[in-house]
Amino acid sequence: MSESRTESDLVVPSWMDYPVEDGREHSVVGTIKVMDQFWSPELENHRDILVYLPPSYDAGDRRYPVIYMHDGQNLFDKATSFADEWAVDEVMEDVSQDGLEAIVVGIPNMEEERCDEYSPFADPKHGGGKGDAYLYFIVNTLKPAVDRDFRTNPAREHTGIAGSSMGGLISLYAFFRHPDVFGFTGVMSPALWFAKRAIFGYVEQAPFVSGKIYLDVGTQEGAEELTDVRRLRELLIAKDYQSGRDFFYVVEVGGRHEERAWARRLRKELKLLLGSPPDGGAPVAP
Repeated sequence: MSESRTESDLVVPSWMDYPVEDGREHSVVGTIKVMDQFWSPELENHRDILVYLPPSYDAGDRRYPVIYMHDGQNLFDKATSFADEWAVDEVMEDVSQDGLEAIVVGIPNMEEERCDEYSPFADPKHGGGKGDAYLYFIVNTLKPAVDRDFRTNPAREHTGIAGSSMGGLISLYAFFRHPDVFGFTGVMSPALWFAKRAIFGYVEQAPFVSGKIYLDVGTQEGAEELTDVRRLRELLIAKDYQSGRDFFYVVEVGGRHEERAWARRLRKELKLLLGSPPDGGAPVAP
């Protein structure tokens, strides 16, 4: 046992209702549960874990797909976001009207350790290198707890991982690194430049993994970012991912590298990953 662990780490914590009576102006809707100070033996740190439950959760015994999402501070509540919120809860409540429901697990970042945890590749300027440990935390510690405490469908085809920027990078890596766990991934405006674009070599050499990949970018994110995402698109197509079937590529005209843009595209992402492939090919904007 690590010496950094305390007696309180040995107590199994419980899920509580999301706190909204703390004097701040919150924007959460629906049902969100929180586990305070969830311990990661892989990373030797604590963080609060957020779990959004779909509208029909209390109405029966149905099991639901699960999406693990990074930067949990920004997903549900403007009061906790460091820029703006993605409004994941509002979007999930909305798409539930179309029969698309899922449990969403929000994993807050560890601020100064964000780049370290969101990349398996070390960058001499920006850090990185703890991405495998972070994913082991999700796969070996967090997912078993979520599957134990909530009515999930734990099969890989019903388990996804999604994020933006560095969160998009680690989501793409996770899909190929843990093909037995994740059956779909949402890769929004990924930071493909990190660690001298090491992700390209990794994906190129990785075996084909069945499942769904959603990839997007905004035209106002910069020339290099657009070039990198287009390069990844071509790489995935070369690996035999089929546009409109298991690979969805979206370019938002005017989209910037910011939470508001990701919130706008989230509805399309969730519908593509949770629903059936659309007719008419890949959803590509000019």
